[in-house]
Amino acid sequence: MSDPWLTIIGIGEDGLAGLSEASRKALNEAETVFGGERHLALAGVGGRGRPWPVPFDAKVVLSCRDRPTVVLASGDPFWHGAGASLAEKLGSDEWIAHPAPSTFSLAAARLGWRLESVTCIGLHAAPLERLVPHLVRDARIICLMRDAAAVGALAKWLTERGWGASLMWTLEALGGPREYIDQHRVDLFAEEVTSNLVAVALWARGTQGIPRSSGLSDDLFVHDGQITKRPVRALALSALAPRPANDCGISAPDRARSRSNGRCAAGRRPPSRRARAGLQTSARMPLRSGWRTGSASSRAERPQRSPRWMHRMPSSSAVASIMQCSMPSGRGLRRTRGLSRIQ
Repeated sequence: MSDPWLTIIGIGEDGLAGLSEASRKALNEAETVFGGERHLALAGVGGRGRPWPVPFDAKVVLSCRDRPTVVLASGDPFWHGAGASLAEKLGSDEWIAHPAPSTFSLAAARLGWRLESVTCIGLHAAPLERLVPHLVRDARIICLMRDAAAVGALAKWLTERGWGASLMWTLEALGGPREYIDQHRVDLFAEEVTSNLVAVALWARGTQGIPRSSGLSDDLFVHDGQITKRPVRALALSALAPRPANDCGISAPDRARSRSNGRCAAGRRPPSRRARAGLQTSARMPLRSGWRTGSASSRAERPQRSPRWMHRMPSSSAVASIMQCSMPSGRGLRRTRGLSRIQ
């Protein structure tokens, strides 16, 4: 078996001094070295360096196939890095990786936190709402931030949602000579972070947070009154018993929240309802959504078939009978267009 042509190297703020002998050897022998401008400067590769295209595109690396090539990434290339994006396009004999400690590992080591008990999130390319399901009392969270300005935005966002009493550590340039760590109370945060290479650690103190179980309160949704009521959503999901990688088809936000990487896809024709669902995902619910558009006539021309989840869905009469038994006295179900609704 021939030697791999691609070497994926994790590099820290200590530059070449922190690399293993195998990593330095690969760097010396490489014809081309890809990485961010900061990575290339830390490695001192001179004219052999090629900055990443923006947005990232693996094709530029694949164009160097069968020639000695190095890709530089921050810390562990397979944790919020380019490693997996490249490896999935290559054979196992085409690449080798030499990771360095990740920012999460360095942050936990500085704070003395058990990393297996910490939630690690990349907010450098995701909305702050991604934090919502993880914000519970005494939760410990480490976040990668996009830049220094994002830290102040995070503090304001947390304060507005009742988490102002939380403790927050700003961790700048971890692992290098410019490393700097400071502690703050979120609602009093007013410091100007000087480095764009920053992570944030949170010790959450504040409100209760939202539950991870199905059947969220109706008040947590942005809606116009047309919403499947809380008990029906909870019972339906319990009956469906969806597994990872399975379709759900009903109460998608409740289903997607049960997984850390849950996704929500929906189709709405009226612009007002599409806008409301977009507000749902951006303002309150930490979900990603996609829209299928097209006229009603064009959709009607396509063959229609029932989604897989409908074959496992309990009948409306079954749900109605369960609900009738569980409703408080004086409440019941009313039939509307073949569906059971709570009165």
